[in-house]
Amino acid sequence: MTVPDTAHIDVIDRWVDADPDPDTRAELRALSPDDLRERFDEPLRFGTAGLRGPVRGGPSGMNVAVVTTATAALTRWLHESGHSGGTVVVGRDARHGSVEFATAAAEVAAAAGFEVVALPGATPTPLVAFAARDLRAVAAIQVTASHNPAADNGYKVYLEQGAQLIPPADSRIEELMSEVGRADEVPRTPVSDDPRADQVRDRYLRRLLDRFGSRSSTLRIALTPMHGVGGTIAVEALRQAGFDDLHVVAEQFAPDPDFPTVAFPNPEEPGAADRLLALARDVDADIAIALDPDADRCAVGAAVDGRWRMLTGDETGGLLGAFLLDEAAPFGDSVPVVANTIVSGTLLPAVAAAAGARHVQTLTGFKWLVRAGEPLLYVYEEAIGHCVDPDAVRDKDGLSAAVCLAVLAHQATTLGAPGAGTGLIGVLHELFREHGAHLSTQRAIRVDHLDQITAMMSSLRARPPRSVAGVALRLDDFAERTDHLRTDAVALTGEDEASRRLRVVVRPSGTEPKLKSYLQIVGPVDDADSLTDVIARCGALLEAVGDDVESMLREAGGASR
Repeated sequence: MTVPDTAHIDVIDRWVDADPDPDTRAELRALSPDDLRERFDEPLRFGTAGLRGPVRGGPSGMNVAVVTTATAALTRWLHESGHSGGTVVVGRDARHGSVEFATAAAEVAAAAGFEVVALPGATPTPLVAFAARDLRAVAAIQVTASHNPAADNGYKVYLEQGAQLIPPADSRIEELMSEVGRADEVPRTPVSDDPRADQVRDRYLRRLLDRFGSRSSTLRIALTPMHGVGGTIAVEALRQAGFDDLHVVAEQFAPDPDFPTVAFPNPEEPGAADRLLALARDVDADIAIALDPDADRCAVGAAVDGRWRMLTGDETGGLLGAFLLDEAAPFGDSVPVVANTIVSGTLLPAVAAAAGARHVQTLTGFKWLVRAGEPLLYVYEEAIGHCVDPDAVRDKDGLSAAVCLAVLAHQATTLGAPGAGTGLIGVLHELFREHGAHLSTQRAIRVDHLDQITAMMSSLRARPPRSVAGVALRLDDFAERTDHLRTDAVALTGEDEASRRLRVVVRPSGTEPKLKSYLQIVGPVDDADSLTDVIARCGALLEAVGDDVESMLREAGGASR
C-alpha cells in the first residue's frame, strides 16, 4: 500500500473538508489511502467541451464541489470578458447527479450576478444550445455526459452565439478554477422561476415547424431515444411535421440513467441499435431513427435488400448535405457553406462541388465546424453529429436531424429516388453513381498506457508503410501543416490500379485511451458496372486495409488485441 506524503495529505484533507456535499465528503473519508490518492492525482481538466468524468467524490470526478468550482470560474471569466449581468441558461439531462449539479451551477451563477434561466426538468442538449441563441444569453450550461457510460456525467458550456467555447477561453477558465478556493465558501443564491424557461421548448418546436414544415405522410418510422431525454420531444416534433406512423422501442423510451438494455448508450456502438432494427423489421418501417441519450446525435437505419442496417455518419452526412443544398438552390449571390472534419468522408465535398456550394474542412469538433464560414447551411462529423439548422442551433442537434431525415425519406419513399431504387438507400446509391461509391469505417485500438499511443504515432511518422492491402501510399502529416488544420494526425492516401481512392487518417482520441483510424474507399461507378458489385469490392478492400493498418499499429505500440 502506498501512503500519501504529508503535503499530499494536507491537500486532500483541505479539499475533503471544503466539499459542500456531505455524501461525497463521507465517501472520500471512507476510502483507502491508495484509492484516495487516485482520486486526487489526475483532476478533471476543463476543456473546450467542459468537463466529463465519473460521478464520484474528489477532483477527478463529477460532483457538486467540482461543478461549483467550475461555475465560479466560468462566471469570473464572463465578468473578465465584459458579460457581467447577462443571461445564463442552465439545463440538465437525466443522468445520476444531474439535478444536484444543475442546481449548484444555477445558484452559483445567480450569486455571481447573472440572470439565470433554469430550464425545467430533464432537457435535451440541443434545446440548451437553442436557448443560448434564442435568449441571447452570455453563456449556457448543460449538465450531461451525452452518450458516455452510465457511471459518467459532464458539464458543457456554450457562449453567447450558442457555440461551444474555443481556446484560449478553456485554459483561462481552468486557470480560474485553481483560484476559486474552498467550494463550500462559493456563494449560492436560490433561483426564481423565469417565464422564459417554460417558453424554450415551444419556441424550439415552432422553429422546427417553420424550418421543415408539415405534410400528410404515410412514412413509417421506428424510433429509440436510447433511455435518454429526447423521446417525448422527438415524437412531438415528428408528429407536428406530419409523421404520425411512429413506433418506439418501448423499453428504451423513458429516461433511465442506468441504460439497462445497452452496454454503451451510443447508437454507433455495435449492438446498441439491435432493438431498434428488430422493431423496424417487425413493423415494416421505412426508416429507423436512434438518438443518443442527450439527443444531440442522430443515427438512421434503412433496409438494404430486405436487411436492416444503420447508415454510417458519412453516408448520412452525404444524404443530408445533398438534400439541404438542393433545397437551398438556386443560391444567387449568397453561396452556402457546408463543412465536415479531417476524419470525415469526401462525399459531402463532392456533392457541394457539384452544387456550386463552398465546402470547408475543419479539425474535429463542432466548436470548429460551426465556425467554418457564412452563410452556414450544414455541418457534420462522422460520429453521427449533424447540424441541419445552424441559424437556430450552432451545435449538433439530433432532434432537428431526425425531422430532416424523415422529410428526406418521405420524399424519397413517396416520389422515388432519381434512377433505380426508392427510399434513403435509393437516394444514397444515386449519389454513389454520380460521385463514386463512398465507403467508410473506423478502427480503434484501446491501450493500457498512453505512451503506447505515442509509440504508434511515432512509428507511423518515422516508418510509414509503403502500401497496405496492395495499395501504394503517401503520407500527409497534419502536425507539419502551417494552416488551420495543424494537429496530431497522419493521413495515408493512395489509389489502386482500379482507380479506387484510399484514405486512412490516424489520430489519438481526444477523450479516451484509444488510437483511432478512419478509413475510406471511393470506387468509381461506370455505367456498365453493377453498383452492388462495386460496393462489395470496395467493402472487401476496406476490410483488408483496416486489418493491415491495425496490425501494423498494434505491433508498433505493443498493443494486444
